[in-house]
Amino acid sequence: MLENIKNVIIGSGEGGKFLAWHLARSGEPAAVIERRMIGGSCPNTNCLPSKNEIWSATVAHLTRHANAFGVDIAEQDVSVDMVAVRQRKRDMVEGLIQLHLDNFRSSGTELVMGNATLIGERLLEVQLNDGGTRTISADRLFLNLGTHATIPAVPGLVEAQPMTHVDLLELDRVPAYLVVVGGGYVGLEFAQAFRRFGSQVTVLQHGSQLLSNQDDDVSSEISLALRDEGIEIVTSVDIKSVTGRSGLRVGIDLCTPDGDRRINASHILVAAGRTPNTANIGLQTAGVEVNAQNYIRVNDRLETSAENVWAIGECAGSPQFTHASFDDFRVIRDNLAGGNRSTEDRLMPSCLFTDPQVAHIGLSEREAAQQGMVVQTVRLPMKAVLRTRTLGETHGFMKALIDADDKIVGFTMVGPAAGEVMFAVQLAMQAQLPFTVFRDAIIAHPTMAEGLGTLFSSAKQSSKSNQQFAHT
Repeated sequence: MLENIKNVIIGSGEGGKFLAWHLARSGEPAAVIERRMIGGSCPNTNCLPSKNEIWSATVAHLTRHANAFGVDIAEQDVSVDMVAVRQRKRDMVEGLIQLHLDNFRSSGTELVMGNATLIGERLLEVQLNDGGTRTISADRLFLNLGTHATIPAVPGLVEAQPMTHVDLLELDRVPAYLVVVGGGYVGLEFAQAFRRFGSQVTVLQHGSQLLSNQDDDVSSEISLALRDEGIEIVTSVDIKSVTGRSGLRVGIDLCTPDGDRRINASHILVAAGRTPNTANIGLQTAGVEVNAQNYIRVNDRLETSAENVWAIGECAGSPQFTHASFDDFRVIRDNLAGGNRSTEDRLMPSCLFTDPQVAHIGLSEREAAQQGMVVQTVRLPMKAVLRTRTLGETHGFMKALIDADDKIVGFTMVGPAAGEVMFAVQLAMQAQLPFTVFRDAIIAHPTMAEGLGTLFSSAKQSSKSNQQFAHT
């Protein structure tokens, strides 16, 4: 029997679930079709679970170094119970799933657990998880399909059954020797966490630097911090082949700038990019086009090539952050209400949750140069921020890019609480305020944000801006 539901969302990830809850609370029938993870990957396997285990690793690290803070704990008495670490994470996830179920019920959104396939224009066939099939037509269809970890085409790698972040979060013991393939966000966060749990860790990066989208100085600073904790980092590396099986014993043959090399490890984590979940779902049948990388083609309003079909989040090529997917929801929500909101020129923040954190908003120095922009760059070492002296965490720096009109066009911080400090700069950038708002502000002492006053005090105010303020 064919059913009609006005609004159908495939996938219960960040943007999709908030859109469904909003529509349902507005009185419009809405259904979410979810294969497995209620609430999407963020509360189940990605953002929040990873930060949960990262915090457990931080506690282990601080405990081992308690003597440096005047607390007498014998290092040999510190051990990590990964079963307990995993259970703490599972308990959090269980609570988050319940929170999502409550929101589905209270909003009036129908949650359909099953696997959806498009069999026509806004026409779906759903194989239900508990058996049976539903055929649903939608007046409006929203694709919130997400992505999954990419496994590079390396001989023997698939056969070695490498871990993704999903598998790593379910480990019940500390790996003896963990090799991390990929020097991006996921790889570096887990590399540090499992080093702190007690693993020997090597990071293999195909490119010439970690965090390839950041400036060289950012990569160098985080590399130094990780190496100081005993993590080996090998860049400009090609993996020739892999033998064995992850979790038992694996051999990894490498080609490095220093010559060929073999690593014998116990576990492999693959964190080398993401692949959109757009295959074998019937997009072509529904008239939904994808690009060469199999991401769904959308315009700046997130509309696809098919009428009354939108795409949300990573499957639409949006930045691979939960907060980006949430903003996608707001774009669609406002446009459905008659607005004209766009995804173009969004100020998209990012934060790497290593220790120190790496937070970034706006342009990097490299991007400014590529665009031919003339900018003033100011920089401050974190040790000049006195709060870091109280914590004993002086790694890193702040830097900002300022244009000819004294507006901040880029900001990066490598240091404690970088993500929190960045938000203040983000607000100033969105409001088009000059850097002088930080230079002249009274900022509480001793805080991390106090460094912003010192940072921008070193900037030179343009004569044009001086004249403008003189007249006002």
